[in-house]
Amino acid sequence: MEECLRGRPDAWEAFVERFAGLFSFVIDRTAAQWRLPLTAADREDLLAETFVELLQRDAAVLHSFRGNSTLATYLVVVARRLAVRSLARLAERRRIAGPAADAAEVGRDDESPARHDDREQVEVMLARLARTDPTGAEMLRLHHLEGRSYGEISRLTGVPLGSIGPTLARARQKMRERDD
Repeated sequence: MEECLRGRPDAWEAFVERFAGLFSFVIDRTAAQWRLPLTAADREDLLAETFVELLQRDAAVLHSFRGNSTLATYLVVVARRLAVRSLARLAERRRIAGPAADAAEVGRDDESPARHDDREQVEVMLARLARTDPTGAEMLRLHHLEGRSYGEISRLTGVPLGSIGPTLARARQKMRERDD
């Protein structure tokens, strides 16, 4: 981030590459919590808005980072606030346009071949994980694919609420190790 603020030529591209996935996750997770389906275009727009906001007012948001947490944690909080604001505007636009326009747009996006292929790949990875960690695989499915909250996952699986985060982290780590 310091290189971005100093204006190093390749710094912004590296910053975008490093944090785009994190911001996309925050956007998707926030939309799921709001039960607001996103099209690919919506997702890209929200991601672009996030990066634009980071650069506005001479990158004031980035200059405001004081190191009281990790940079990633700070940026998650910023991205969540921006996502909430943007999703509220999107929900209002959809409310005005009507549910028929929204359903048609979201339906087209969800049936895209790339989205179907991604879903199949995730299902294969979860099936592999389920052989050794069925609880972790189920919790990953509930949290990331269905957008369930920790409370919902706890009620559905019987796993104590305080154990949800650590169990998800271990399951994600196992998936990463198998993917390497």
